[in-house]
Amino acid sequence: MPPTLESYVAPARRAPQIWRLLTGLSLITAVILLPILGAVALQLAAPDLGARIAAILGDGPILTLVILFSFFPMALGPVLAAWLLHRRGPRSLIGPLRPAVRDFVTVVALVAVLMGLSFLLWPVGGDDLRPNLEPERWLVLLPLALLGLLIQTGAEEILFRGYLLQQLAARFRSPLAWMVLPSVAFGLLHYDPITMGNNSWLIVVATTLFGLIAADLTARTGTLGAAWGLHLANNAAALLVAAAAGPLDGLALWARTMPQDAEAMRPLLLLDMAGLLVIWALARAVLRRRLHSGPQGII
Repeated sequence: MPPTLESYVAPARRAPQIWRLLTGLSLITAVILLPILGAVALQLAAPDLGARIAAILGDGPILTLVILFSFFPMALGPVLAAWLLHRRGPRSLIGPLRPAVRDFVTVVALVAVLMGLSFLLWPVGGDDLRPNLEPERWLVLLPLALLGLLIQTGAEEILFRGYLLQQLAARFRSPLAWMVLPSVAFGLLHYDPITMGNNSWLIVVATTLFGLIAADLTARTGTLGAAWGLHLANNAAALLVAAAAGPLDGLALWARTMPQDAEAMRPLLLLDMAGLLVIWALARAVLRRRLHSGPQGII
């Protein structure tokens, strides 16, 4: 186990029992489901009110913002579980704060540069793209959009690369437990046959790959910063710049009409996976300098 991972996992070793982890996962599930059950109960008790709320949300920026901010319970659950069951605070789920912030900013900047180069090489345009939000409105909404993305991506990272990775690594030394298992769970949560049809399992593979890459960056840096930065930058490009046309394009400058044919979609998904591997390799190379000079070890 790398020294960086040892230091990252150390707070979880105070209470590594499996029963605590299983109880924590039950608590996290309850925290996530409680608002959903409340919304369902409201809809059943007052269907007219539910219809009015749905009409207000529509399918534009407000709906996308609500979806992003609705991930807050997923962040709250692991914090409560760590505090109540493992006797550790929320900062222990992230790692040392200063290196975490530095890694976050480094990876966000790296992905932004790569995305900018890709737009220079392949300018936005073509029949599959159409203007979506007016630039002025996009800029006004950008602070809220970034805050929502911070919550959404942070919630997933705190749960999968924070709480789960740490507690499993505190109990099992094998990467199959602390790296692969949370990544597969992360991928399976993105299984969506209604939207993605025959490509549903390819989406699971792609998100599992992302989980493995994020877990590797976390283990090799000893903080959640690099994985969180990669997740935020990836989702910002997919939701704020050129989003797939549909219910989640409300905050994007451009909306992309995706191929309806599942076979036509597969090369795009495979290309995205290849690009993710390139970003991962470059991120490791960029972060290696800090790790060589820091006290936590190297990649």
